[in-house]
Amino acid sequence: MTVAGRTRQEDRECPLSTTIEHVGEWWTLLLLHDAFDGYTRFDQFQENLGISSSMLTSRLRDLVADGILERRPYQANPVRHEYVLTELGRSLRPVVVAMAAWGNARLAPEQRSMILVDAVTGEEVEPVVVDARTGRRLEDSGAYVFTHGPAASAAMRARYSPG
Repeated sequence: MTVAGRTRQEDRECPLSTTIEHVGEWWTLLLLHDAFDGYTRFDQFQENLGISSSMLTSRLRDLVADGILERRPYQANPVRHEYVLTELGRSLRPVVVAMAAWGNARLAPEQRSMILVDAVTGEEVEPVVVDARTGRRLEDSGAYVFTHGPAASAAMRARYSPG
């Protein structure tokens, strides 16, 4: 789908390809995870992740350019900035939570180093993806399939035509 940070021409309209282009890189997902945990400052990200300054600068710049993080000054002299999730960035949290849950589902409970819990009760929760309209769980059962949308090209329509 993506190669060296570039989307192939035939994938430009695929939402999976374009999403991967924005957030599919290893450090980007880890930065988002830290941002969801409340980290906002360059030194916090760097210390927690052990990432080089140049790599961190590059990833933060990309996330700001993509509208996922907002760069805000928090100190005037010298000028220092923090990186705060935008509404678009916050909307990625369920995706990251689902990815972590997928990883945990492959481990025995005693092997899990991080679990998701209800903030009030402390009870472990099992995140699932559901259809917002019906509440039905989306699983690999064949009950839900992709089809072409109204803006699909001829190639996308050919790939996802019913039948």
